[in-house]
Amino acid sequence: MYIIGENIHIISEKVKQALMEKNASFFQELAVKQVEAGAQALDLNLGPRKKDGEEIFPWMVDTVQAVVDVPLSFDSTNLAAIEAGLKRITKAQPIINSTSAEPERLEKVPLIAKKYNTRLVALTMGMSGIPVAADERLSIAVEQLIPRMLEVDFPISDLIIDPLVLTVSGCQQYCPQLIEAVRGLQYAWDPSPMISVGLSNVSNAVPNEGRPLINRVYLAMLMGVGLKMMIANPMDLKQMEVIRIIENRDDSTAVGRLYLKIADHTAAGEEPVFDDVDPSDPEQMEIWKTVQILLNKVIYADGYLNQ
Repeated sequence: MYIIGENIHIISEKVKQALMEKNASFFQELAVKQVEAGAQALDLNLGPRKKDGEEIFPWMVDTVQAVVDVPLSFDSTNLAAIEAGLKRITKAQPIINSTSAEPERLEKVPLIAKKYNTRLVALTMGMSGIPVAADERLSIAVEQLIPRMLEVDFPISDLIIDPLVLTVSGCQQYCPQLIEAVRGLQYAWDPSPMISVGLSNVSNAVPNEGRPLINRVYLAMLMGVGLKMMIANPMDLKQMEVIRIIENRDDSTAVGRLYLKIADHTAAGEEPVFDDVDPSDPEQMEIWKTVQILLNKVIYADGYLNQ
């Protein structure tokens, strides 16, 4: 699993404060911790930064590049700020996160990506927003995103399609469709572009204590259909353990066997079955209940584990 570390994110109050203070040591420590935990790239989600983006992005690149060698992902809608940051890259091939099928973005962003030899995340979202159905997301990729890359001679090998994870709290119907979108995108073009998701989006608006479990269970399902890249928190040790279990087919524990069966059923286009669960094990029951909300079988509520 190729992990793009998500922890330098403007939604974090600590990140906001450190940006205000230009606290280089804060960002350097956070960058090193993520890489040491297993991140192969780092997302720099600093928001639009309309007033100071062209100053902040280069500063952030210099700060982070001083301590790590991994690719940096520029996560912003401010193209001028992204370009200012790209000019300071001296190490690994960077990533622009992202374009979409919205005409203005699709016109401009691939040209910037090609100019600076970056990889490019492309979202399956158009003018009308994010479609629910998996086949509609595939259509955006095949009929709009990929043709634009070919038009400007952008390498498909540097394209990363993101079919867009949305939260189980409020957008529950998207969760199973996203799984099928990841499955289908691998066969939508030859050669297939890389596919990535923002994993923790699935648990946005969920109470903090419940988020890691939802992320882990969804991850097992997505790995079942072939997901090999994601923006996620590499310092979530239990999440990293799920990756290890599935990649190594480690069935040495009961919980590990359950995660493997969830991945395998999903890979086969089947729903996981209760027969795989030991009802006397509270952890397995929590995983099972989480499967049910992610498959839109049980309506999500914050207290779903107590139902």
